[in-house]
Amino acid sequence: MGQMLIFGMGYAAGHLAGRLRARGWEVTGTTRDGREGSIAFTDDEAVLRVLRSATHILSSVPPVDGEDPVLARYGDAIAIAPANWVGYLSSTGVYGDTGGAWVDESAPIKGRRPDRNAADAAWQGLRSNVFVFRLPGIYGPGRSILDRIREGRAHRIDLPGQVFSRVHVDDIAGGVMASFRGPPGVYNLADDEPCHQNKLVEWGAAMLGVPLPPLQPLDDAGLSPAARAFYAENRRVANGKAKRLLDWTPRYPTFREGLAASS
Repeated sequence: MGQMLIFGMGYAAGHLAGRLRARGWEVTGTTRDGREGSIAFTDDEAVLRVLRSATHILSSVPPVDGEDPVLARYGDAIAIAPANWVGYLSSTGVYGDTGGAWVDESAPIKGRRPDRNAADAAWQGLRSNVFVFRLPGIYGPGRSILDRIREGRAHRIDLPGQVFSRVHVDDIAGGVMASFRGPPGVYNLADDEPCHQNKLVEWGAAMLGVPLPPLQPLDDAGLSPAARAFYAENRRVANGKAKRLLDWTPRYPTFREGLAASS
């Protein structure tokens, strides 16, 4: 057991915190305003006090306005903190579009978001015991295609050949916890079966017993810029390194098991 400081208690990090606390860990998280028992990100005195005693430090905070806010504010302190484990939740978006080909951790960083690319590289270079976890689409209870179908927000896009990877929130927590016994480095945490988004929609609609959304051209779907950007990239994310070096096995190896646990 240990003491974990988490920068950014969002969906994935909050799930990890719950699992650690259930095992007797002391977990302190930061939020923008210090809500729900966390400490405010800008409370330097409180953050630095926890940094000095934490055995493990994790950031799940994405870049904002071109910079990583955790590194900008606390990077120097994290670099010399006594923690024996430091982690960062990054994105498989750093790989950019591969035309549907498989990509592993040896691939160059060439994603369309230079701030995300720079943050990924900066965390790798911060100190010798850093774990960078590159995550694809995250889903789980309260945040899955099932919820979008129920809310009428699911789309089927006529874009043959488009494929993406995903990871259940519980498998992110499992991968992070498995790394406590493994070597530092960059790891993809993804499930075993990348597929077209339409396949998830079709499976989810069948689970819920509701009609399928219409199949639409991308330009006719009325997607937000963020949602449209999702379809601009096409890749399969390999997870073999985490399996080999961290002895990690996804509890939900495909969307079928994951959605069954997210309903």
